[in-house]
Amino acid sequence: MKKIVVLTGAGISAESGLKTFRDSDGLWEGYNIEDVATPEAWERNPELVQEFYNQRRKSVLEAVPNGAHNALAELEKKYDVTVITQNIDDLHERGGSGKVLHLHGVITRSQSGKNPNLTYPIDGWELKMGELCELGSQLRAHVVWFGEAVPMIEEAAKVCMKADIFILVGSSLAVYPAAGLINYVPRHVPKYIIDPKIPYMTADNFIKIEEKATVGVPQLVGELLID
Repeated sequence: MKKIVVLTGAGISAESGLKTFRDSDGLWEGYNIEDVATPEAWERNPELVQEFYNQRRKSVLEAVPNGAHNALAELEKKYDVTVITQNIDDLHERGGSGKVLHLHGVITRSQSGKNPNLTYPIDGWELKMGELCELGSQLRAHVVWFGEAVPMIEEAAKVCMKADIFILVGSSLAVYPAAGLINYVPRHVPKYIIDPKIPYMTADNFIKIEEKATVGVPQLVGELLID
């Protein structure tokens, strides 16, 4: 069975109504990144950071997978599919994908403030101050902040090296180390990019589908299932 590796970014979640990263003004949902998405912010004002992610989690749980998420799951009828996502929502899983690797964590889980490898499911959308891990430290969102290591990047690179087909959806390849994953995909492998505004730097290396995810992904999936 051929292996398809799909790398997804904010563009696929945006069509479900989620803002998964900063806007053009540098803000994320009206907040400065430095105030809500760094270890220093957590040290400075953990209550603010916790509330910020509680509200993001609430939005994620209210959102529903869109046609792009659902179409990617359909590929599993014929291919061995791994989705690598930069997004912190769980829409791929809820859309039916069986193998999802979250580069930047997943907001529906919590993690220990002392050991990021200790993660727990969250009951509902609210993670409260005073909820502690088994080591006695405050639980926080299971999200990789700026300035923190990306623990899943090595595993993602290994997955990309084994791809028979590579698909990039809704990512501008502006965030590293995730953007560097395309360098691990074998050169001879067919590579597709689906985005309404395709970055110039990828134009020569990819088969371009200049559409939003909910249009381009079902279109490509239909072609791949027929082949």
